[in-house]
This record gives sequence, structure tokens and C-alpha cells, in this order.
Amino acid sequence: LSAMTLVAVTQHLALMWAAVEGTTLASAPLVYFYRRRGALEATWKYLLVCSVGIALALLGTFFLGIAAAGSSAGGSDLTLAGLRRAAPSMARPWLKAAFVLALVGYGTKMGLAPLHTWLPDTHSEAPSPVSALLSGALLNCAFLAILRFYQVCLASGDSEFARTLLVALGMGSLLLASAFMLSQRDYKRLFAYSSIENMGIIAVGMGLGGAASYGALLHAVNHSFCKAGLFFLAGNVLRSFGTTVAKEVRGILGRLPGTGVLLLALFLAIGGTPPFGPFWSELLIFQSALGGGHAWLGIVFLSLLALAFLGMASVLLPMLSGGPATPEPRSAERGLSILPPLALASGALVLGLYIPSFLADALQRAAGVLGG
Repeated sequence: LSAMTLVAVTQHLALMWAAVEGTTLASAPLVYFYRRRGALEATWKYLLVCSVGIALALLGTFFLGIAAAGSSAGGSDLTLAGLRRAAPSMARPWLKAAFVLALVGYGTKMGLAPLHTWLPDTHSEAPSPVSALLSGALLNCAFLAILRFYQVCLASGDSEFARTLLVALGMGSLLLASAFMLSQRDYKRLFAYSSIENMGIIAVGMGLGGAASYGALLHAVNHSFCKAGLFFLAGNVLRSFGTTVAKEVRGILGRLPGTGVLLLALFLAIGGTPPFGPFWSELLIFQSALGGGHAWLGIVFLSLLALAFLGMASVLLPMLSGGPATPEPRSAERGLSILPPLALASGALVLGLYIPSFLADALQRAAGVLGG
């Protein structure tokens, strides 16, 4: 938590890199919490893949420093303010190389394709509260790191290259996640692929710019509420049924009514249905694609969202309704276990009905800095 807080508050890109690396080292033991063979494999995969990504991000930070050193500003201390001042006179090849490395490197930690492979295994083996923390907070830290580099590209006056890459990786992540969600039969892995899908949505929105930048930031908040709640509920289901195989879980609404109702609500929320918050953030991104002359992109974007929704529905709806639970639930529903997901689902609903002025103002200011 301290490392994630440092990522959010620091303005120094080298210190930010160290904090992101710190989140990897601090969270890896949590993935190995159950000490199973699968958990050990997932932990090493998480460490190795994310370490490769973080190494690329470090190289990108070096390249950005080289670009700043060759600028007319005479170098930079790698603070965001200093880099933005030097950006207009930075050497474009170094700046572009830095952004590519940062996008792929931090994108690994964010869960963007093609280096997303750690995420499904990690979420399927980690305790559900850990998965909630990883998807609800840690992925956003990596997104913030990418935004720091993106701000420098914007300040350089040559951001089209960065926008194109964001849209390309975002759409690629959407395509890959939607395909795997259609064939997924493990509900925790399903939620992990949903995280990849939503990180793709955020990247597309940021790449489109304009109102879509606001939509992307709002979607990051919405996703944190929804996905953290879904993983808490997955923990309730796993504790009661003892399995993550979806076809072996039936009748949740009858056996675990509180969990079942919240699972249905958060499925509809993360699927982008009104009146929940993700509907409005996804609609903003879609409208920006149409309004910006990218109708084909908007159509493909909407189609992939529909495929992801169908993939989740094909797994979760039989689990919720279905016939008698098989096997029989091992434990009854605990009242306190539904309070965290209830609070998170309420947050997603509130953001769909009314965005508090303090949050709207903060997101609007942030989007303005990012070209929105």
C-alpha cells in the first residue's frame, strides 16, 4: 500500500519506477499465500513477467533522460515538471523510443496485451482479497505511470504517435480478452480476463483524447469498484463451494442470496449496462470515437464489448440460477462477507446515477492536463 501511494504522489519518474517495482516485490508473497504448487508457479510467473516489463520501463526512463539531456533546456532532473519544460526540444527518436518502452513495460503491469500472461494465473491462485487489491488498485498504478510518459509526449507537441499506440494496444487487449472470455470456464480467470478487457477500454479512451480522456479516467474509477467487488464475491463462492470451476457451481441465488444478488448486479455493472457507472464511461469513449471521425473504431469497440458481455453471461448466469447446487455448499453465507462487495456495488451504482462534484472536478482537471 505504501508503494502504491508513492506511485500516486511522486512527480519523479525514477522514484515512480522504484515504487512500481516495489509493488511487485511486496505483492508476490501474497499470491503464494496458499502455498500450493499452482500458487508457486503463478508467483514466479508474476515475478518474471512483471520484472521483464519493469526492466523495459527502466530502459524507457533512461531514454527519456537522454532525450531531455539533449534538449535546449540543457537536461532535466526527471521530474515531471522538468521533463514537460524540456519536451518541445527533445530529440523525437529518443522520446518515441522512451514512450514505446514505457508503454510495453508498464503495460505489462497494467495487464495490456501482449505481456498480460501473468494476470489470469495470478488471480486464479491468489486469495480473493489480494485479487481485489491487484485489480482494483495495482493495475491503476501502472496506468498512472504510463500517463506520466504520455504527458511528456503531449508537452512535446507530437502526441499522435503515442495516441496511436495506446489505441492499438487497447484494441488488441480488448480483442484478446473478449476471445478468452468466450471460452473461459474458471470464474476467477474470467474476472482476470475482464480486467484485461477493461484496461484495454481505458487505453483506447486515453488514446482517442478529448472527452474520451475523461471517460477513460472515469472508467478506471468504475472498474476499481466493480472488479474489487467481483473478486470479493468470488471468494464467497469459493469458500462455499470449494471450486473455481464454473460448471460445478449452481444455484448461487438460492443458496447464497446476498452473494448472488450482488454478483448479478456487479456483472451487469462491469458489462456496461445502465444505471451503473461503467455504462456512462464506456458511452463517452464510444461517442468520442464516432465524433472524432473513427466510426469503424467505435463499431469494433462496441462489438468487442458485446462479445465480452456474452462471455461473462455464459459463465455467470448458469452459476446464479441453475439447478440444485452441486456439490452442496460447504458453508452458509456469512453476513459480514457481503458488506465489502455491497459497499463497492453501491459505489458503482452511485457513479451511474450521480458523479459527486469533487470527483467530477478532479477528473475534469486531470483530463484537461491529458488533452481532454
